[in-house]
Amino acid sequence: MEGLLNSISGLLSTLSVEIGHMLSPEWWRTHWVALFNILMIDLTLAGDNAIVVGMAASKVRKDMRAKVIFWGIAGAVILRILFSGITQQMLQVIGLTLAGGLLLLFVCWKMYRQIVTSESHSMAEIERNLEKTGVPANEVGFWGALWTIVLADVSMSLDNVLAVAGAAGESTLVLVIGLAVAIILMAVASSYIAKLLERYPWIAWVGLIIILFVAFDMIYRDSHAVACKAYGIGCSETIFQGIKHRLGFGG
Repeated sequence: MEGLLNSISGLLSTLSVEIGHMLSPEWWRTHWVALFNILMIDLTLAGDNAIVVGMAASKVRKDMRAKVIFWGIAGAVILRILFSGITQQMLQVIGLTLAGGLLLLFVCWKMYRQIVTSESHSMAEIERNLEKTGVPANEVGFWGALWTIVLADVSMSLDNVLAVAGAAGESTLVLVIGLAVAIILMAVASSYIAKLLERYPWIAWVGLIIILFVAFDMIYRDSHAVACKAYGIGCSETIFQGIKHRLGFGG
């Protein structure tokens, strides 16, 4: 318990320092790319929650659908907060960022399959099912629908927090901003975003490219950190620096 309190105290202290720096142009110059990447990641991944919650809610009686949707979103919010509380700290451990990057590659593969095969369900169709008043086909109970949402939320929350934490790097404030944006988009505009991604598939492609870059950057950075720690070689901090060095533009 004391360790948890110390961790929370340290997090709040770090945040207070970064919030003070946030008022300076230098902070924005340093972090604007990460903030843009996080916004696109959140935008790309927010629609999945609306689809999963909507599909599960459409399988229960109409009088229970609002309750299923509320608790489905609440569960996703809680999971994102829990995961974000430990993810960035874990990514500071040499080797775990490499593993996280490999996991993000799998996320990219799932996204790619979803985009090219159109495996995702139509949000308009889901909303039509939610408006139906009759007994749903394959009706499930409240707890069955909620359990379906929670299981899906575990994967989606981990994917989102891992991608955002990877894009945020070592900045706790950028991670918190990314988490806040993800929660707001998911709770307020996820249905609209799902329709937007259906109408403009290029947004999903941009998000996929950014997440793919974040994954490769995490793998690149941590493989160099492992090499530095073990052999004292290969200490480039970012993928950009590595490319510059190999092209002869870096010192």
